[in-house]
Amino acid sequence: MLTGAQVAAYARDGYLAVPDFLAPRTCAALIDRAEQIAAEQAPTGPRSRFSTTEQARSSDAWFLGSGDQLRCFFEADAFTPDGALRVAPERAVNKIGHALHDLDPGFAEVSYDPRLVEIAAAIGMRAPLAVQSMAIFKQPGVGGEVAWHQDATFLYTEPLSVVGFWFALEDATRDNGCLWVAPGEQRGPLRRRFRREGDGVGFALLDAAALPGPTEPVALPVRAGTLVLLHGLLPHWSGANRSPRRRLAYSLHCVEADAVYPADNWLQRGPQLPFRRLAAGSPLARAGALV
Repeated sequence: MLTGAQVAAYARDGYLAVPDFLAPRTCAALIDRAEQIAAEQAPTGPRSRFSTTEQARSSDAWFLGSGDQLRCFFEADAFTPDGALRVAPERAVNKIGHALHDLDPGFAEVSYDPRLVEIAAAIGMRAPLAVQSMAIFKQPGVGGEVAWHQDATFLYTEPLSVVGFWFALEDATRDNGCLWVAPGEQRGPLRRRFRREGDGVGFALLDAAALPGPTEPVALPVRAGTLVLLHGLLPHWSGANRSPRRRLAYSLHCVEADAVYPADNWLQRGPQLPFRRLAAGSPLARAGALV
């Protein structure tokens, strides 16, 4: 799936864009399914707000119990100061998380695509486990900023091993909040860990160096269907979406099966839905995919 030059570019830069990984019909099917989940859950479900700039405060019980669920979270900017929604509930959803890859046939089909196993092997992963997934809406007008961060902050393992597979389901542009990356900065240290602390969560400071580091950030506008690989230590960011165009993406995170996954990581699952290796495939996908 990847050429030698692409593997070298990923090793150098900490990210790689692979155009046309998903067919247009696959993007359309996943968009339809994400919109369906939002339309079904958002009007009557809990209105849990999600903000990366206030992550600890926005992590309530609905969020902390979502590791093996399909749950909607709302954009903080979609609410007025008195708590009313500025837009229809389904247009205020920030994301759906965090087990789409194991609970929805269409997203499972993409997540356990054998091509991902080949790509993971090409970039050095030995036995990747799929641990987290999100449909990220970046809604027009109210889509919030995603602050500079490293994915290993939130999906920590010993040794560090997380890799992000980020799929553009719609065009991502500078106007609607495309990814920005700091090439090469994955060689730096992990700055923080986001972990459970009693009944809540907090950040443990590991290194005081500021993100994204000294490298000049690079915008990463991509067309729908593009797969972006993100090293777990690579600083990345996306701005608020104040344009009239949504930027819907699907994000899947994998860690090594033989790495230690601490019990104080924020994302945990019950025994009824264990993490699965990419190479094992998904029974849900085999039972009948949407794409």
